[in-house]
Amino acid sequence: MSEALWIKVIGTLPAVLWVAFAATVYLTLRATLIQRMVPRLTAVRALGVEVELAAELLDRAQEESRTPVLPTAKRAALGRLEHAAEVLQGGKVLWVDDQPEGNHALVELFRKTGMEVDLALSTEEAVPLLRRRPYDVLISDMTRDGDQRAGIEMLRELDQYRVDTPVLIYTGHFDPERGVDRRIFAATTVPVELVHYVIDLMERARLGPL
Repeated sequence: MSEALWIKVIGTLPAVLWVAFAATVYLTLRATLIQRMVPRLTAVRALGVEVELAAELLDRAQEESRTPVLPTAKRAALGRLEHAAEVLQGGKVLWVDDQPEGNHALVELFRKTGMEVDLALSTEEAVPLLRRRPYDVLISDMTRDGDQRAGIEMLRELDQYRVDTPVLIYTGHFDPERGVDRRIFAATTVPVELVHYVIDLMERARLGPL
């Protein structure tokens, strides 16, 4: 072999060694990388909330609530839904409202993210459910059958059973003078805000007690 050819061979050795090193590292770490990436990718797909579907459901929720939502607010909620896919999956929600027809779009949206959403029409239906199984979030209206304090009275009743599920009040109008409760995390009439609050509470639930 000529001297010039030897020089070429020797010159290519560093590149070949680097390729071999990179291949070795990839093969060694491949399983770990896949284990870490697949749950995230699967969660985003399982979000089922492909962006178009989620946007459509939020539009429907806006119509149901008759509350105007800025396009920027909707985009922010959609982005957060995508990034919170893993956090939301498997979350348990109890939604108490004697007029559930106004919540169909949001219920469907949360279920598409992999959350379990149980519905109750009254305190009498809700309390046994809350005693029987743990929920991450309790969403409640405020007025039922003309009783403007029905939502608050339900929370008072839960005291005797030591049910401390965090509460989101989702109602057409929330007047703190009718009563508040230590469990109430937030109150809103806006669908995209409810989405943010549910994600907030699920993030807390996943973190566990500090």
